[in-house]
Amino acid sequence: MTMLLDETECQLVLVDYQERLMPAIFEGAMVVENARRLAKLAKLLDIPVWGTEQNPSRLGANEAELRALCDKTLSKMHFSAVSEGLSEWLRPPAKPVSGNARSLPKHLQKNQQQAAPERNSVVIAGCEAHVCLLQTALELLDDEFDVWVVTDACSSRTERNRDAAFDRLAGAGAELVTTEMVAFEWLRSSEHPDFKDMLALVK
Repeated sequence: MTMLLDETECQLVLVDYQERLMPAIFEGAMVVENARRLAKLAKLLDIPVWGTEQNPSRLGANEAELRALCDKTLSKMHFSAVSEGLSEWLRPPAKPVSGNARSLPKHLQKNQQQAAPERNSVVIAGCEAHVCLLQTALELLDDEFDVWVVTDACSSRTERNRDAAFDRLAGAGAELVTTEMVAFEWLRSSEHPDFKDMLALVK
């Protein structure tokens, strides 16, 4: 895993910020606000943004503004979004080679298939930290993604459950970061063309 986030290698996953769940979540308003900041910044930088919703018929849709910022939202019944196909969204199958490329040697065909750059770093945040977020992040690690958990955009109904999730995720190899750490690492420089817009989002 690289030590700093690289915007060209990242995708953002926002887990279950749902209407009927958020009022029960510890520091819920702050958590949603940080998730919105992450999503808006990802949009500025053309970083893919994916959402998930746990049993939406019961828990409602994700918070409206956040949902609108997602490229797609995965409806799920499993606690881990990976069990419902999230990895296929994050790592789509290579497109079949068309035209004369079939006559190329195998190793060149493979290079042509992988023209789209892999975005193997998953920046993830959500609720509840010790259930859906935890299980999704652990399975993404199993699938050999680099996982970065944005701690101030995650929570649970209790602080103890949230903190236990962070301990376990760190032990499993996830990087624990904050919204501002992600923002400043994605940009790297005050000369980045989106620096002023980023500052307006984090301040």
